Amino acid sequence: MTRTTSAVARALERIERLDPALHAFIEVWPDEALAREREALARRLPLGGLPFAVKGPSGIRSYAARRLIAAGGVPVGATSVPGPGTVWQTWGQGAHGRTVNPWRADRTPGGSSAGSAVAVAAGMAEAATGSDGAGSVRIPAAWCGVFGLKTTNGLLPSPDRTGLASAGVFARSAAAAEPYLRRVLGGGGTPDEAFGLPLPLPLPAVYSEDLGFAEVDPEVAAVVRAAVDRLVAAGTVRLLDRDAGLLDPAGAWTAVRGGSPDDPEAVRVRRANDERLDALFSGGALLLTPATPNRPHGHEGPGSRYSTALTWAFNLSGHPAASLPAGFTGDGCPVGLQVVAPRGADLGLLAAARAVEDALPAAPAPPLPGRR
Repeated sequence: MTRTTSAVARALERIERLDPALHAFIEVWPDEALAREREALARRLPLGGLPFAVKGPSGIRSYAARRLIAAGGVPVGATSVPGPGTVWQTWGQGAHGRTVNPWRADRTPGGSSAGSAVAVAAGMAEAATGSDGAGSVRIPAAWCGVFGLKTTNGLLPSPDRTGLASAGVFARSAAAAEPYLRRVLGGGGTPDEAFGLPLPLPLPAVYSEDLGFAEVDPEVAAVVRAAVDRLVAAGTVRLLDRDAGLLDPAGAWTAVRGGSPDDPEAVRVRRANDERLDALFSGGALLLTPATPNRPHGHEGPGSRYSTALTWAFNLSGHPAASLPAGFTGDGCPVGLQVVAPRGADLGLLAAARAVEDALPAAPAPPLPGRR
C-alpha cells in the first residue's frame, strides 16, 4: 500500500524545489513543522496540520500565527519582506536573493508581504499571514494572482501604533482562506456558523476605476472593468449610481505614519473621505476598484507612480478590503480586483469574495519550473 505524503511534507518538498528560484522564504523550519503536524493530527485539532507561512522574522509571534497554531495549523517558515536600504516597499529579500514574481521573474511580487504572496501562489504553503498598512497584503495578492484580505483596522491586535496596519491573510482563493479566517477571527467570539453563509444576490456595489484621483494603467483598468461586467452579467453584482470620488489620501497617510495625525490638512482629508465612504457604503453596499493602478514593476523600483494609490485610503478609514484575481494584462501580469466592505463586515466581505470568485474564471497557477 502506498503511503500518502502529508500536507506539510508536500509543502516542504515544494519549498526545497522552488524557493531557490523564487526567494520567498528567509527561514524554513522542516523538523519543527513535521513535529507540529504529528501533534495536530494526534490531537485532532481543527486545522489538522495544514501548512501556512508567516510574514517576516517576527511573524511567528503575531496574533494570527498563535491562533492558527493553537487550532492545528503548522508554520513551515518565515517569508521575505523588503531588505535594508530599500525606500519602496513593493519588494522582498529572501534567503537566496530578491523575491521574484512567480508569473514573471523580471517583475516584483509586490510587498511588503512579498514572500507570503509568492509562497501561496507557488503552492509552497496553503495560506500565509500578512499585515497591511498601505496595501501590503492587497498589492502582492493582486500581482501574484492570489486572494488577499486586510481585516478591519483594530479588529485584531496589531503592533502598529499609528493604527494604519491590520492583520491579513493570503490563500489561493477566498474559499481556501475560510478555514484560516475561521480560526483567526473566531478568536473574537465569532461563531462558526457565521462563516460560509451565502449572501443574497445580486450584491449592491459601486464601481470606481480611480477613486476620483488615481492615474490608472488603461489595460489594468480594462481587465478589472471586464471582470465587473462579468459579475453584473452573472447576476452576482448590481451596480449602484453613487459617487466614489475621494480626496487623494497620500498626504494624510504620510502625516499619520510620520506621527502627526492631528495635522490640519490630514484631519480635513480624513473627515471628508470618511463622510463620503459612509454615504457610499450605506445599506451594506460594496466598493469595487482595481487593487493597484499599475501592473508589477521591475526590480529596479516603481518609478514615480504609487502602487498604493487605490489601497491606502482604506488603511486610513479602517475598512476591510480584499484583492481577488481578475485576469491578466497582455504581457502576462496578474491584475487584482479590490472589494471593500463596511467597517466590521469582515465576514460579509469574505462571503462576497466567495460569490465574486464563483462568477469569475478560476485563477490559474503560475507556470513554475518542474511543477507537479
